[in-house]
Amino acid sequence: MAHIDYYFATLSPYTYLAGNRLEEVAAKHGATITYKPLDIMALFSRTGGTPPKDRHPNRVAYRAQELPRQAKKLGMPLNLKPAHWPTNAAPSSYAIIAAQAAGGGDLGALVHSVLRAVWSEEKDIAEDGVVKACLEAAGFDPSLADSGLLSGAETYARNLEEAVDKGAFGAPFYIVDDTHMFWGQDKVEEIDLLLSGKL
Repeated sequence: MAHIDYYFATLSPYTYLAGNRLEEVAAKHGATITYKPLDIMALFSRTGGTPPKDRHPNRVAYRAQELPRQAKKLGMPLNLKPAHWPTNAAPSSYAIIAAQAAGGGDLGALVHSVLRAVWSEEKDIAEDGVVKACLEAAGFDPSLADSGLLSGAETYARNLEEAVDKGAFGAPFYIVDDTHMFWGQDKVEEIDLLLSGKL
């Protein structure tokens, strides 16, 4: 059975655009997923990336075209300049970590609910009420937002270190069976091909 380590950031528009396609591919092939939210700005600084606010105008202009283009292609609503971006990604990330440890709900739905809150619903995922609503909608106990904060912080930091050690440099970033690396929401189809034995 294949396994996918999924490194992502709850503030990443490209992670949002991944939607639930990874979960669909994993289900198709009987693969398992470990969700590993991390601090994307720290990942950029550790691996030679540049935060959006510091990028060259050419890159900013391209991003402004590419994100709406991809959203349209995927049929997903997208606000290019969300009301609450950037914001503190830690509370939502800790909640996802706690939910993964607790089990009992749909983790993929939780992750996408958090991302959708940022990129199409104009909600602040640093707010306790927003995080709890996302947990509840995905079948988890909303009180998970209040529990395991220390272990959540430790896991969040560990995910960053692990991502750097394993070769990740952006989000979403997928590592299949600890070997095959894929960067970007547009690579999910290639994961499908790999798991089908065609790559």
